[in-house]
Amino acid sequence: MALEHAILVSLLEKPGSGYELARRFDRSIGYFWTASHQQIYRVLKHMEGDGWVDVHEVPQQARPDRKDYRVSPAGRAALAAWLHEPVQPDSVRHELAVKIRAAAFDDPAALIAEVERHHRAHSDRLTHYLAGELRDFTGPEAPASDAGRELQHVVLRGGVAYERMTLAWLQDVLTTLRGLAAP
Repeated sequence: MALEHAILVSLLEKPGSGYELARRFDRSIGYFWTASHQQIYRVLKHMEGDGWVDVHEVPQQARPDRKDYRVSPAGRAALAAWLHEPVQPDSVRHELAVKIRAAAFDDPAALIAEVERHHRAHSDRLTHYLAGELRDFTGPEAPASDAGRELQHVVLRGGVAYERMTLAWLQDVLTTLRGLAAP
C-alpha cells in the first residue's frame, strides 16, 4: 500500500486541508499507516499533479490561503483499482521480539523495564481505542451506522483485538523475564 491510498481513504471519509488530514493521521488512521506531516503534504502535491485530488483554495486573512482537498473521479478510480489488487501477507519485523531472544545471551532482567514500557504504551492505546469505540460506535451519542461506519468499526475492533493480544503476550514475557531474573 502506498501513502496515496491511505490519504484517498481519509479524504473520502472527510475532505479537508492538509493540516486537517495530518491531524487525522495522528489520531486515527496513523495507528495503521504512519506518515509525517511533511510526507502527507509532499504526497498531496503529487496526487494533485496526477489528478487524484481536486483542490479548492480558501482565502484566509493574515495567513496563506488554505487548500481544501477532495478526491477526484481519477482518484476514486485509482483507489478502486488498488482495492481489487491482492494484498501480500506482511512479514513480521519485531525488534522487541529479537531483543527478548537476545536476552538469553545477556541479562534477561535488563529487559524488564523496556517490556513494561511497551506494556504501558499498548495499554494506553487500548484505552484510547475503547474510548473512541464508545464515543463513535457503541455509546448512546454515537451517530447512526452506515457501510462506511461499519467498516471503520471493524478496523477499530481489529485494533482492539490486536492490543489485547499484545498485552497478553507482553504480560507473558514479563512473567518469564521475572522468573528468569529470580535468584
